[in-house]
Amino acid sequence: MNDNKLSLNRRQFIARTSAVGVGVATAKLAFLPSVHAAGSDLIRVGLVGCAGRGSGAADQTLSVAGSNVKLTAVADVFEDRAKGVVSMLKSKHGDKVDVTPDRVFVGFDAYQKVLDHCDLVLLCTPPAFRPYHFEAAVKAGKHAFLEKPACVDAFGARMVLEAAKEADRKNLKVVMGLQKRYEPWYPEVIQRVRDGAIGDIIAVQVYRLAAAPWYRSRNPGDTEMQFQVNNWYHFNWQCPGPMVEGHVHDLDIANWILDAHPVSASGMGGQQLRSPERPSEVFDHFCVEYRYPNDVIMSSQCRQIVGCKCDVREEFHGTKGVLRTPMGEIRDYKGKLIWRYDARKKEPVNPYQIEHDVLHAAIRESRPLNNAYYGAISSFTAVLGAYAALTGQEMRWDEALALPHRTLPEKLSWGATPPVMPDKDGQYASAVPGVFKLV
Repeated sequence: MNDNKLSLNRRQFIARTSAVGVGVATAKLAFLPSVHAAGSDLIRVGLVGCAGRGSGAADQTLSVAGSNVKLTAVADVFEDRAKGVVSMLKSKHGDKVDVTPDRVFVGFDAYQKVLDHCDLVLLCTPPAFRPYHFEAAVKAGKHAFLEKPACVDAFGARMVLEAAKEADRKNLKVVMGLQKRYEPWYPEVIQRVRDGAIGDIIAVQVYRLAAAPWYRSRNPGDTEMQFQVNNWYHFNWQCPGPMVEGHVHDLDIANWILDAHPVSASGMGGQQLRSPERPSEVFDHFCVEYRYPNDVIMSSQCRQIVGCKCDVREEFHGTKGVLRTPMGEIRDYKGKLIWRYDARKKEPVNPYQIEHDVLHAAIRESRPLNNAYYGAISSFTAVLGAYAALTGQEMRWDEALALPHRTLPEKLSWGATPPVMPDKDGQYASAVPGVFKLV
């Protein structure tokens, strides 16, 4: 890889983040003949990662109206999840689930075996594994659905960007699970911003304030690696907490509307609540200042603490007015309503389903679709903020993207030692800003 060429210029960024247009919500599945398995129009689907989002993504891809589709193979590091998702989906989708026992794969290398039995693969494992699985899927010539985030470190971001280029060369279709892009009203409001409805954007605020995340208790006999993979949300090497796992949605919208990625980030964070019964090393709150081209400043707040205010939204302040995305409205600085999205006149849609509708249509119609570019850029926007908070340093985009920082161990097994280990009391030390280094 030539790291110096991996930062997209503005024109490339705008072009590649415009893949989802105004017609997304009403995409017609006017399927054209296409050759897939055994010379038919069947799309064979493989699932890698069989927990919550994996089972959801599989359900949605099997629910695409008018599509000849079958789930043919699954993979997970936990056997009970792999078998469980097959049973659950079979009860709902019947013959659309054609997974024989010999196509239920278990282990860290199971994803490679799934690729031999599918045309489209759903990549829904813990985030740190995503770049490696995506790279393998592209090499194998498979269309892909990637859950978010696309990466958790600089090394992974570069992998996804390189694999995205190869996907284009192979005419592969890629959708990223940043489902806000598939909400019907975002393209409409973005066009109004482009047309000058709020003037020049000068400041942005994005919020992802939520309650505490899930946690899985340690099972008797678990190795340390098994416990950590089962609780991936709580270990930085798999995902640096809510800043990267959840807030990526809101940062993605900011990048989309601003037509750019940040130049730099600085900020702070920490772990306010520690529970001996729920040991974790990730920060539970972040406050990051992003600087974009043209001196636009974005303030980002992210928190997961019980008992606090919950708030998920984006605001864009321009020279003429303010766009508030949760309400889908634009007002001037005197409070006068300029425009509001009227959902009553629109047919209700499910953006999670639309992602798969659009993906199947693109596969069958052989038209361009590759969300991996903006998926990687927005995911690394979140990583950049986490880097800034963990280290206590200002992080510049180009310098951070070129870092050799890789969190996923090269050798994985249940008996291997994870990158972080508990102390004698079973607790994990959180990063100390000013001391923590990206190595």
